[in-house]
Amino acid sequence: MSLLRVERLGKEFGGVRAVADLDFAIPGGTVFSIIGPNGAGKTTLLNLLTGVYVPSTGRIVLEERDLTGRAPYEFAACGIARTFQNLQLFFNMSALDNVMVGRYLHEHCSLPAALLRLPSLARAERAAHAECEELMRFVGLAPYVAASSDAMPYGALKRLEIARALATRPRLLLLDEPAAGLNPTETLEIDALISKLAKSGMTVVLVEHNMRLVMGVSDHILVLDYGRQLAEGTAETVRRDPKVIEAYLGTGAAGDTAAAPGAR
Repeated sequence: MSLLRVERLGKEFGGVRAVADLDFAIPGGTVFSIIGPNGAGKTTLLNLLTGVYVPSTGRIVLEERDLTGRAPYEFAACGIARTFQNLQLFFNMSALDNVMVGRYLHEHCSLPAALLRLPSLARAERAAHAECEELMRFVGLAPYVAASSDAMPYGALKRLEIARALATRPRLLLLDEPAAGLNPTETLEIDALISKLAKSGMTVVLVEHNMRLVMGVSDHILVLDYGRQLAEGTAETVRRDPKVIEAYLGTGAAGDTAAAPGAR
């Protein structure tokens, strides 16, 4: 049974179709990657799957719950979390407090307890801090637990954003180009983290241009081109699809399977 199902999904901006007639399903516990050339509609699709955009057509169903047209906070409350292409962190806060922002989705403190600083509030805060520190260790940020976010290197900030998303306790984690701008060592760290998430049972939707990373971690790949589905299947199937090769490299490369995405 699929965790997320998309039916005839489309999005138009002033008559321009950014996403058109998409149908796919994401099984639980898998790494589902979305790839395509620049302008293919990948980030638009993620914005639809998190409620940032309202679809022009179609439905988004999480298990049997129709989320079409719901607000982003409702998507988050149902268990869908994401990171962003460009870092969306609070640089005036500590690294740990950035992760705590995600954790507050699950805080249930009454007004009297907060005003009176009752022991129950202190216990809840200690539990939240402990959980967020553990998440930072999980993503490889143990040395930065006490750090200010504005003093952290770029690669660590990418993982900090993942930790914040995990603090919402998601059932579905959407990663928008987590390896963008990273050096080879940092890319390997992200690769290892995605594999670690997959082994833990997390369902991951990955948008990424690094084909070596995509081909190595993905259970299933959806290829977009001009907002439409170009191909779908396993990494090996997609790697050798002539339509995918042509979309990435041009018609002249279509017969050269060695030039397919991720082959080098």
